[in-house]
Amino acid sequence: MNIPEMLSLIVVGFLLKRMIKSRKPFSVIRFLASDVLLAFYVFSNVASKDLEYLMEIKVVFMYVFLIIGVSLVGSYLYGLRLEDKKWRAALMILSIYPNTVALGFPIASLFLEDLTPAIIYASTNTLIVLPISSFIAAHYSSGGASLKETVKRALRFPPVTANLLALVLVISRINLPSHFLDILHKIGWWSIPLILVYFGSTINLRKFEIRKLLEVAAFRIVLPFIFVFLTLNAPKEIFWAVLVEASMPPAIVANVILAQYKLKEEESIGVTIVLTLLVILLFVILRILL
Repeated sequence: MNIPEMLSLIVVGFLLKRMIKSRKPFSVIRFLASDVLLAFYVFSNVASKDLEYLMEIKVVFMYVFLIIGVSLVGSYLYGLRLEDKKWRAALMILSIYPNTVALGFPIASLFLEDLTPAIIYASTNTLIVLPISSFIAAHYSSGGASLKETVKRALRFPPVTANLLALVLVISRINLPSHFLDILHKIGWWSIPLILVYFGSTINLRKFEIRKLLEVAAFRIVLPFIFVFLTLNAPKEIFWAVLVEASMPPAIVANVILAQYKLKEEESIGVTIVLTLLVILLFVILRILL
């Protein structure tokens, strides 16, 4: 899916919201996309990998962990000074969960012919941040529940369970039939356009705050961009893949998780849409200049 298609679906969701006053149809879309189709999509993607694939990731794999660590630690330490604990959780989730697929792939294609490094980064990143984000959301939405209760709440989100189940299969070297995974992947892929439509239906800039925009931008975009630019000495294909993917704005799935756990969804949507437009502009300018 390219950038114009992605933006068009967001606009469709926004227009549907103006036409349909009830939120029930959009709640159905969110449930179908995030609880059903996304679980299929996550499972088929992870289960199709093998241990050899994970071992071949090397520097890209390492930078996924480094970027997640930098963004998570930075946003957590900064969040300690925030009185609003729900925004503290939202900030951490938005900071560690970049839009590596729907936006990252089209932007990476501006600089690269071979997107393999970007695909590796995106798939590895999703494998790690989905359970972490769900864990953070479950913990803060329950008012600081115990570890056991937090894990239970996180596992109630189907994509998390699907992710962990697929990972167990990969580690156990259990290979499911490829045609079965292909079917799941094709069905699950529809979670992407539906999530984009739902995202558009939630756009509301009435609760948009410049301060929150700057906070998310700092830990999701600026800090990772500077870190990769200054530390990664790698071939062009790997450098641009990591730089682009590490610097993407928050993923729409991150906002779906926040909506699932009722954690500052409206504020997060406004921040995400503005940062998405700014990042598109930034990398288009970089492509013109380079």
